Amino acid sequence: MPAPAVVAENLRKRYGETQALDGLDLTVAPGAVHGLLGPNGAGKTTAVRVLTTLLRPDSGHASVAGCDVLRQPADVRQKIGLVGQNAAVDELLSGRQNLVMFGRLYHLGVAAARRRADELLERFRLADTGGKPVSKYSGGMRRRLDLAAGLIMAPAVLFLDEPTTGLDPRGRNDVWDAVRSLAAGGTTVVLTTQYLEEADQLAGRISVIDHGRVIAEGTPDSLKRQIGADRIDVVVRHTADVPAAAALLARVAGATAETLPEQRRVSAPVRDRMAALAALVPALTAEGIDAEDVVLRRPTLDEVFLQLTDKKEVVA
Repeated sequence: MPAPAVVAENLRKRYGETQALDGLDLTVAPGAVHGLLGPNGAGKTTAVRVLTTLLRPDSGHASVAGCDVLRQPADVRQKIGLVGQNAAVDELLSGRQNLVMFGRLYHLGVAAARRRADELLERFRLADTGGKPVSKYSGGMRRRLDLAAGLIMAPAVLFLDEPTTGLDPRGRNDVWDAVRSLAAGGTTVVLTTQYLEEADQLAGRISVIDHGRVIAEGTPDSLKRQIGADRIDVVVRHTADVPAAAALLARVAGATAETLPEQRRVSAPVRDRMAALAALVPALTAEGIDAEDVVLRRPTLDEVFLQLTDKKEVVA
């Protein structure tokens, strides 16, 4: 088996009275997109700062791309890329000039920096706009340029901290396509995000972090299975029918039904999806409950978070 790209063992870090990391363990396979998700203040950003040598842990051990983050920080920095929440490019320069500048900062020769800039502009679909000032770029184009800058030295591991914050749906899709392309090319990606859909779309494996430690880990599907395989949602036409619909769904599903009165929605997990659905629809009609929609679906990562972290609001 190939060696893990990232390993963290019993990492601890305290800021005054706040225990940011409390024995965090993490293993990331090479070539994977690994998501770090959890409530605000869970320790995700602190973990990334430790793994990228920007912060020393109080105790514990970590290695990235085979290099110890404490004993070999310079070697780690040579093998990683880091893209933060805010674009680090110069708006007055063109996209190409930005990438050449980053190449020179990494001690590439002028010719090598220009070649690398052209390669990355082509890879991230920016070749046609590489000569324009970044101030003329859309949000999605800027983030793609930021990703390109993080890949100047073809890092073995790329850390992305909320890469699509503030982008519109088109910009998010552009960045998602870029991340998928990186993973397909063999780059290991460690991703933190506030969008659960993003983790669901991109990450092959997810670590849920809360209070400075990993509380659950697995594929998106395996995490969803922890709270039940499938769910049935019923949206009724009249708010007054929500309690009756919830009671009926609970009987059919054999489980407690959750209600969202403001959405006129009730939901419950089911074991035998088709049998439950076949029993529910005629029962709604028999009891005179007017349903606008009946949906059979998989649990969402939002629901996984709500159960695992016991929070009323899901953020990352």
